[in-house]
Order: sequence, then C-alpha cells, then structure tokens
Amino acid sequence: MVVRLRSLTVLAAGLVIVLFFAVSASASESDHKYQPDDPVTLWVNKVGPYNNPQETYNYYSLPFCQPRENPSHKWGGLGEVLGGNELIDSQIELKFLKNVEKGSICSIELDDAKVKQFTDAIDTSYWFEFFIDDLPLWAFVGETGKTDASKHYLFTHKNIVVRYNKDQIIHVNITQGNPRLLESGKKLDMTFSVNWTPTNITFAHRFDVYLDYPFFEHQIHWFSIFNSFMMVIFLTGLVSMILMRTLRNDYAKYAREDDDLETLERDASEESGWKLVHGDVFRPPRNLVLLSALVGTGSQLALLILLVILLAIVGMLYVGRGAIHTTFILCYAFTSFISGYVSGGLYSRNGGKNWIKSMILTASLFPFLCFGIGFALNTIAIFYRSLAAIPFGTMVVVFVIWAFISFPLALLGTVVGRNWSGAPSNPCRVKTIPRPIPEKKWYLTPSIVSLMGGLLPFGSIFIEMYFVFTSFWNYKVYYVYGFMLLVFLILIIVTVCVTIVGTYFLLNAENYHWQWTSFFSAASTAAYVYLYSIYNYSVKTKMTGFFQTSFYFGYTLMFCLGIGILCGAVGYLGSSLFVRRIYRNIKCD
Repeated sequence: MVVRLRSLTVLAAGLVIVLFFAVSASASESDHKYQPDDPVTLWVNKVGPYNNPQETYNYYSLPFCQPRENPSHKWGGLGEVLGGNELIDSQIELKFLKNVEKGSICSIELDDAKVKQFTDAIDTSYWFEFFIDDLPLWAFVGETGKTDASKHYLFTHKNIVVRYNKDQIIHVNITQGNPRLLESGKKLDMTFSVNWTPTNITFAHRFDVYLDYPFFEHQIHWFSIFNSFMMVIFLTGLVSMILMRTLRNDYAKYAREDDDLETLERDASEESGWKLVHGDVFRPPRNLVLLSALVGTGSQLALLILLVILLAIVGMLYVGRGAIHTTFILCYAFTSFISGYVSGGLYSRNGGKNWIKSMILTASLFPFLCFGIGFALNTIAIFYRSLAAIPFGTMVVVFVIWAFISFPLALLGTVVGRNWSGAPSNPCRVKTIPRPIPEKKWYLTPSIVSLMGGLLPFGSIFIEMYFVFTSFWNYKVYYVYGFMLLVFLILIIVTVCVTIVGTYFLLNAENYHWQWTSFFSAASTAAYVYLYSIYNYSVKTKMTGFFQTSFYFGYTLMFCLGIGILCGAVGYLGSSLFVRRIYRNIKCD
C-alpha cells in the first residue's frame, strides 16, 4: 500500500511537471522564427456576443466555411481550456513574407436557416477571434444597414496585415470589407488578402499594442494608490496612538499595588473592560473545526495571491493564453501545506480532538466551494453548448492535481502544524464557568462590529476593483501587477488594523467572543465587493441573458468567497497576536 501511494504521488507530480512544461512550450512555440515561404497557421478560435464576454462558442457554430479536411486542433495547456479557447486550423494558406492580393476561402450558399443564424449573430453584435503566431485578431461578423436596420450584411472579405521584424512576426491586424446582403438562395464568395510590412518593433515588445496604457496608468489609478497609502499611514498611526495610550493607562491602573485602601476600593468598583474577561478570552471558539479550516485556507490564499502576483510581475503571465489559470491552480496545489499547517496548529492550541474531520475540511473546503459553483456554471454552459463548458478530461486533470498533490500536502501540513505549533500557550488560564456577557450599546454588538469592519478595507481597494472588473469583463488585458501588489499589501495592513480596533472595542464591552467576530469583521470586505459587483453589472456593463448573468455573478461569488476567507484569516491572525500581547502584560488571577 505504501509503495502504491508513493507511485501515485510520483505519477501526479510528474503530471504537473509535464503540464507546466507544456504551457511553457506553447508560449514559445518553435521560437516564433520563420523563413521566407514558411507556412503560417491562421487559427480560428471562437465567436460570441460582444457585450457578453463569457458567452462564447466554437467559430464553426456559425455557418462559416468548414475546413476541407480534418483540421488540426491546438491545445495550449490546462489554463487555455479553462479560459474557453479552442483553436482550430482554418487551412487558409498563409506563407511568411508572401503577399496575397485576393485569395479564395470558399463559397457559402445561403438558405433560410443560415440567414437566420447570421442575422441573429449580427443583431447581437457577434465578434470572432483568430490567432496568428499566438497573436490575437478580432473583428465583427457583420453589420446592419445604415439606413435600414432590418437589413443585415455579412463581411465577405478579410484583409490581414502582418508586420514583421526580420524572421519574426511582431503584429497582426484584420479589417473586413465587401459586406453582402443576407438573402436566402444567394451565393457568397468568401475571400481574403494578406499584406506583409516590415517594422522596427522588437519581438520582446510585440504584445505592448494590446495593453491599454492610458486606461490602467491614468492619474486616478496613481491617485488611488497614494490615497490608500495615506490611509494606511493614518490608520496605523491612529491605532498605535489610541491603543498604546489606552493600554498604557490600563496597565498603570492594573499594576498599582501600594495605593491606599480607599483608592483600591474605588478602582475595584470602577474596574471594567478587557481585563475583566481574562478568564474567558482564551476559551475555545464555537465550531472550532470550521474556524480552523477557514483560517488555514485563508492563510494559504494570502500566500497564493502574493506568489501569483510576483510570478506575474516577473514572468509577464498575461502574454500567454491561460497562463494565469495554470499558474493559479499549480500554486494552489503546492501551497496547500500552509493551510494544513496553520489549521492544525490553531486546532491543537484550542484543544481540538477530531483530527480527521479537521484535516479533511481544511483540504477540501475551498476547492469544493469552487467546485459547487463551477458545476452549476458548467451545466449552464453545456446546455448552451458554449466553449465556456469545461471538458470532462480537464476536470479529471484538475481533480488528479487536487487528490494527489493538494490533499496530501494539506494533510501533511496539519500533522506538522499539530506537532510543531500546537502546544497551548495562553497567557491566562481559562475559568471553568463562563462569565456572563453584559448588554451593551447597539454599536458594540458583534454583528455591527463585523459589518463596520469591512468598510475601510473595501475603501482601500475600491478603485483597484474597478480596474479588475473592467479588465475581466471588458476585453482589457490586466498587466499592472505592480499596482495590484501594492493594493494587496495595503489591504492586508488595513484589515489587520481595523480588526484589532474592533476586537479591542469588543473586549472593552466585556464580550470575549472575539474569534468569530474578528474573522467576520475582516471577511465582511467581500460583502461590499459583491455589492459593488451588482452596481458594476447594472451601470457599467451591457450584459444580457441568463447565460452571461449566471457567469458574472457565479464567478464574482467565487472571487468574493476567496477574498472573504483571505481577509477573515488575516483579521483573525492579527487579532490573535494582539490579544495574546495585551494579556501577556497583565496579572491573570
């Protein structure tokens, strides 16, 4: 059994390495160098409504010219499939440096069914995507009449302009012409032309043309970073000043031992606040298994996001199709040890006994949440026959990565965390009988503290959320990962500071149930992000239909769950350090 498990682990690791190098190989496909008259493949990819970015279909789902022979398909790796790409050889003859004045693709004989398909596509602004040497080309299928909107015209000529530098393709562009009226019984000749022009742009900068510098590097983006940075300075300074001053007074009051009897009696009658709950503040929280799993998963996600951002900065992952998806999945698998380690240590320090349940929940919580949402969206995509549907084979590959890499690493991390950092080290002993919690004003209740806790963290990332949402849902390539790194660090700092303040107010209200409150106080940031997504959908986009609406809110829910768990874990860990710090400096009776 041990030998078999080792063999399966080695096999899974080998599979991941093969996938990684497959992605790398596809990104550098034959080093992109050509000799004169070398064949250049024009790959057709997908079509779909322009206003619905995720509603995409196979290019030949419309009655375009079908390839004469069995066309070859290009599989660029796991991430490309998850990104909804299916590249098919168009079999249109393109040769390096060979101009084509007018070449024939095929002839389309229109009937009522084909006319209806094209008409519906034009009414919903269908666009299509091609690739030449891993560079995308986009254009619309057709247009309506300028004077009579009831007439629909199909573009029948494609003019492809290719710019090259020596033996490498630098830029590609496509324009369409010769619109022909769609009428049943008519025969349309589909043609193309190719024009090769030299350029001085180097190969290293050939992707720059797809980056929207004015949008992402607008002054408002720089101002938002500066504004968030100033918020961090102000908030950390304010937290330090208020808490240190208050705690210093508290420490001085609690440390007095030589006062006269009258002063001691007066202090005893007036004593209230966080010191009174020292015998309950380290009491294990309710649903310890779930809290441990959430904190462990959130810690992993924090490391994962930081790692992916750094890799994106160093490796320019936005250039390769699906590179971000593949990197995210592999990094998640290999950082699963962190979730188990943090969860195991937390569970053990609080006296947890049900280890099997804790390990399994930690390893499977976030993947199964994503799987549940993804399964529902995949069912919708299959019903619509969209390229967004994930093939069964891809799901098997993802499951194998989770089952043989992520899951074992999470279990190993739990065991290591239990043994290395699981020893109880509470500064104060927990009393046998829980102290009753007095009623306080409404704004000091855990629910209000939790709701208010996410406002400032959301405010620190609000502008960046606009750029992220606009990029993902509006055909813009997100490349400013340096901005994202700064915003991520600011989010972490603001979340910790705000959660510490909320925890301190809660303890001063003599409420010692700070664990879940600190988690939800930070996690509520995700609720504000989701509310913003509703506003963005209603005001900033023109999405329509059940398919796109489901994908928008489904993917956003998955994204917000990740943010909520991440922020919640960061908030809890920050509050835990703070609580241990303040109670370590007082005398616990």
